[in-house]
Amino acid sequence: MNRLRRFAFKLKHEYFTFDNILIFVAVILCLFWTYGSISSMSRNWKLASDFETRKKELALLNLEVETLELENDYYRSDEYKELSARKNQNKKLPGENLVYLPENSASAKSKTYETPPAEIKEPSNFSQWMSLLFGIKS
Repeated sequence: MNRLRRFAFKLKHEYFTFDNILIFVAVILCLFWTYGSISSMSRNWKLASDFETRKKELALLNLEVETLELENDYYRSDEYKELSARKNQNKKLPGENLVYLPENSASAKSKTYETPPAEIKEPSNFSQWMSLLFGIKS
């Protein structure tokens, strides 16, 4: 019993002093403040990245709308109507002659692709770094 009383006295007078309790409360408040700051910064970062993503999507959609409007203008033009009539209905202007050519033969196709293009050897990652850092060409 005596030990228990000594322990309670020691707790009360050494550990649960006003200064120690004040420091403990201050540490707890600092932890809550730090947690709140970090969570609000991460939320702001997420919202900013979402905003940038949506801005890019909007720019892309605006570009697609402009492209489709230009395409519609082209399809309404007389030039497209004339080209479509020539292609689909074999129409021609006065004084023009239509010439139908046969498909290319195998020998004609092989002549156009006689020499394959030379393969470009891409340098390795290490040699690219050496070239960047030290100017060494390999």
